[in-house]
Amino acid sequence: MTTGAFPLPAITHAAVAALTAVLTLASAPAHAVGRLADITIVDRDTGATLPVHYAKGEYWVAGRPGARYAVTVHNRSGERLLAVPSVDGVNVLSGETAAWDQRGYVFSPYERYQITGWRKSSSEVAAFEFSSIANSYAGRTGRPANVGVIGVALFREQQPVAVPSITPEPYRQRREARDSAELQRSMPSAGALPPPPASPAAAASAAPAPAAEADSSAAAPSALSERSANSVAKSMPAPSPRLGTAHGQRETSVVSHTTFTRLQDQPNEVISIRYDSRANLVASGVIREQPARAPSPRAFPQSDNVSYVPDPN
Repeated sequence: MTTGAFPLPAITHAAVAALTAVLTLASAPAHAVGRLADITIVDRDTGATLPVHYAKGEYWVAGRPGARYAVTVHNRSGERLLAVPSVDGVNVLSGETAAWDQRGYVFSPYERYQITGWRKSSSEVAAFEFSSIANSYAGRTGRPANVGVIGVALFREQQPVAVPSITPEPYRQRREARDSAELQRSMPSAGALPPPPASPAAAASAAPAPAAEADSSAAAPSALSERSANSVAKSMPAPSPRLGTAHGQRETSVVSHTTFTRLQDQPNEVISIRYDSRANLVASGVIREQPARAPSPRAFPQSDNVSYVPDPN
């Protein structure tokens, strides 16, 4: 009998490779956030989609100082969506401190679009660019409290109500019903006396006040809660200056105007993504890097090296 090592079956190697691939995918960071729409952050200088890390109950991406970036929105639903975007607590279309009831972008079913900057007109934007807080648009306009967060509030559309069709009655039936009603009105019941005429003062008090009713029905605009603002402004240790978003160079970006009726006042979904430099995210524990392994001693260091023809002097 011959003893020794036997090769493993091919199925075992395949199973190990498949298990390794599954574990690698499970540990890899995601790229998109959202349910109604996929929200991703793209480095426009490299074209890479920034990995999304989940830590401390929030989503994070690492930006490069000086790099231009875009917020990509991909409508996953079969209906139109309204996306109200904010960067550093500022509405990117109007420049106002962000609130849910402000203007946004309307997306057709399954449409994908990149929001590349601060909207300056219907044909131009100022590019989003990772920068220091001092040079950020929010910082330069006196609103640095919410620097470091990208938000998208998503609204579903209210569908038009179908008006039921009414089948007209034949002319003869309408005439008979009208004659019967007039006959009943002309025959008062026995013992019934007409009511006394109302006084002018009583009539005035009973009259409706449409102006006051219209004023009381005006809805007050909603705003971001103080609790959300405080959670966004949460501090963390930073070995390097924190990142913000600058008001970059102007670029061509053409949009058109349309109408959109929201299904409800509150957003159907709110997506929030925090950002900072990679060094700061590593220092705060958001990104966990594997420590570098020291090289192991080799029994034949010269034999392990594959040598090729060196360049001449």
